[in-house]
Amino acid sequence: MKAMLVVFAVLSSAACGVIGSPIPPEEVGVAPVIERQQRLDALEAAKKEAVELQPVAEPQGQDVELPDLRPVGTR
Repeated sequence: MKAMLVVFAVLSSAACGVIGSPIPPEEVGVAPVIERQQRLDALEAAKKEAVELQPVAEPQGQDVELPDLRPVGTR
């Protein structure tokens, strides 16, 4: 009798289908995913603007002229 009761309790608790904590309905569906993607896109755009606004340091003066890598007529 106890074995049957234990088996019934195990099967009924396993058949309930709830695994983990419940998910709030605000986080289910397509709309929250789209909102998250839009927020991430806005953050990436802001980062790109910040990088583009920084001045680029250009070298001043002339570069040093280096000899050819393969001089002609020498061994």
